[in-house]
Amino acid sequence: MWKTHHTYLVVAAALLATMTTLAPAQEAELLAVLRSDATIQEKSTACRELARIATHEAVPTLAALLGDEKLSHMARYALETIPDPSVDAALRDALGKVQGRPQLGVIGSLGARRDGQAVPALAALLTGADGETVQAAARALGCIGTPEAAAALQQVLPGAAGRNQTAICEGLFRCAEALAHAGQAAAAQAIYDDVRAVADAPAQVRVAALRGAILTRGQDGIPLLVEAILGPDYALAAAAVRAAMESPGPEVTAALLDTLPKAAVERQGLLILALADRGASEVLPAVLEAARSTDQQLRVTALRALKRVGDASCVPALLAAAVEGSAEVAPAALDALESLQDPAVDEQLVKQLAEAQGKTRTVLIELATRRRTTAAAPALWQAADDPNVEVRAAALAGLGAMLDTADLPKLIARLNVIHEEPEAVALDNAIRAICLRAADRDAVATQMADALQAASEPAKPRILQTLAVIGGAKSLDAVAAAARAEDETLRDPAFQVLGQWGSADAAPVLLELHNTIQDERLRSRAIRAYIRIARQFDMEAPQRAAMCRTALEVADRDADKRLVLEVLLRYPSDEMQAIAEEAAQFPALKDEAMLVVAGMASQGINRAELGRALAQAGHQPVELEIIKAEYGAGDKMKDVTAELRQYAKNYRIIFLPNASYNESLGGDPVPNVAKQLKIKYKVDGKEGEVTLTENAPVVLPMPK
Repeated sequence: MWKTHHTYLVVAAALLATMTTLAPAQEAELLAVLRSDATIQEKSTACRELARIATHEAVPTLAALLGDEKLSHMARYALETIPDPSVDAALRDALGKVQGRPQLGVIGSLGARRDGQAVPALAALLTGADGETVQAAARALGCIGTPEAAAALQQVLPGAAGRNQTAICEGLFRCAEALAHAGQAAAAQAIYDDVRAVADAPAQVRVAALRGAILTRGQDGIPLLVEAILGPDYALAAAAVRAAMESPGPEVTAALLDTLPKAAVERQGLLILALADRGASEVLPAVLEAARSTDQQLRVTALRALKRVGDASCVPALLAAAVEGSAEVAPAALDALESLQDPAVDEQLVKQLAEAQGKTRTVLIELATRRRTTAAAPALWQAADDPNVEVRAAALAGLGAMLDTADLPKLIARLNVIHEEPEAVALDNAIRAICLRAADRDAVATQMADALQAASEPAKPRILQTLAVIGGAKSLDAVAAAARAEDETLRDPAFQVLGQWGSADAAPVLLELHNTIQDERLRSRAIRAYIRIARQFDMEAPQRAAMCRTALEVADRDADKRLVLEVLLRYPSDEMQAIAEEAAQFPALKDEAMLVVAGMASQGINRAELGRALAQAGHQPVELEIIKAEYGAGDKMKDVTAELRQYAKNYRIIFLPNASYNESLGGDPVPNVAKQLKIKYKVDGKEGEVTLTENAPVVLPMPK
């Protein structure tokens, strides 16, 4: 072990020695590039490398470039990294020689290196005629941050205006920060006071000066803080409050509390935020009092502040606001009640819930739900039998949020006796929430499957939907069994659920149902759902191809077979192209199938080459006109003529930019409903019409 460690040390030492040897040689090579007639790019690269390795030896060569318009920036980039006083001397020397943009850069570099000896030269630039130079010098002096730099800036402040004034103030603020950090608070305070005395300073300057003046004074800044809060300028009042939030100590807290009732309402909101930020217990009465204000905005601000400083003593006031407050106040009160960390809040909640009625009961139920107050479960069970359906629904929602699977049978027992929609929806959601939290999904699926056998007719579809939410093999088996039942009230919703199943596991079940059910309508629904899985779910390419080939073989209706063509076009491959060619053997699909073959051949080529690909597939250009196109369902049809026209070329297949009609045609006109695309068109002067199922390939049959 020691030998290995020793070896590492030897290697490291050797590498360091090599680097030490190579660096001077590399530096010399790079400096030679700068002295040569190399290109600007080559010299810039050399400067970039010198920034890593340069020593004092590089200073003269780099300094010679400081006046070069094209290389000055890169030369300074290298110089600023060299830890040698000769750099500062070179920059000071260049300051009086270079002009224009290079001079501005040199000024910035002197500031970046905090060269105190450059203060007199920089100060002399503050009275010049060029605004950019004055502003650069002011910022550089601020970076240097010495008392001498501050004095130079203070001397020219009274006569400054416009952008020069702003830059000088910025430099003074930097000096003040540096002096305060160095323990010279009095000097920093004097700077802030000088800036505050500038009558025509911009608002952001006055705000920064006030904040600095308050903070550098410490506790002695409290009178200034209070004066600004009560003063006429809202921006200064906000700055004072911000400074208070940065100032520790009970004296500041006491001053804020004393100022609160004296301030205007809009200032009280600022003070409430500052008091809440301090988190001290003595601020609670003032914040709670503001929460009862007649001013809505102040009241909302105080309610939000109670989320941070409130405790169980706030419950009565917050509950009253949640029950009786306006559309803005009530939610803020509920949020505050939910956020309170005091355990006694839950105790009060449970006690009041057992006795509450009407809206108060509803609010308490929602609060118990949001806080997950499990001790409130008995009261929620009672509320689940309240005469008011809204109360019952809220109670069931709460039970779903806090119960576990042990209580699931009690909720399942209600499935057959609840029929009003709000309550039924709440019950279903409660059961589903508990099932989704269950560690054993198969166990809860078994309970729901058992409930299905004894369910009332209205409850059956809801239980089937719950099984779909739970998912898994047990749920799928139960829904499949329902789909095979003779009972139509069970079978039809089961097919609907299978048609929306959330995983590819349903594919074999759907295929088996299609092959065994005699009802043509249900057979069509089964094969369409089977094709949907091939279209929408992730799976290996061979599996998808096999499903497409199977669907083409077993589907009874040509309309169902056409759905396979959309899958083929969405997932182009040699195998999918072969299946499309097989589909062309069906007379009703021949035209569309060959267009899909052409479409797959066109994948990845530009529009200029599309005609060639279609021609190779046996299709000649046509004169195509889209007369009208509508997309939607029932009486909710959206005109998409303009959208479709922009994609139509001179072939009877239209390639949309996205496989989804919703994405390509400007949105979903009827959400959660199967839609159709109806197109009236002309091909070579002959009118035709076609109705396509949602997301099917846009293939236009040749008019007869």
